[in-house]
Amino acid sequence: MTENHTHGHDHEHKHRKQIVNLLARIEGHLRATKEMTAAGRDCSEILLQIAAVQKALDGAAKLLLKDHLEGCVVYAIQKGNQEQVLADLNTALKTVFIE
Repeated sequence: MTENHTHGHDHEHKHRKQIVNLLARIEGHLRATKEMTAAGRDCSEILLQIAAVQKALDGAAKLLLKDHLEGCVVYAIQKGNQEQVLADLNTALKTVFIE
């Protein structure tokens, strides 16, 4: 699926369907974890489920980052617009992975 982004180019997201499917599974898993909590299940079981959701979210973020690097960043570098896309990428990395 090709999409036009605010940074002014069209490109293919090779992993979009995989990311959407992964996020749907995470959503279901999180809902089940919420229900476990509401039902008063053991805290250690709930913590394990939360850890699994966090790991799955990290996987989705890494896959999306891969798409971004292979699409947006490569395109920007080819067009000589690397400074802005690298600044945007740095901001995203700080938000998602560092802070």
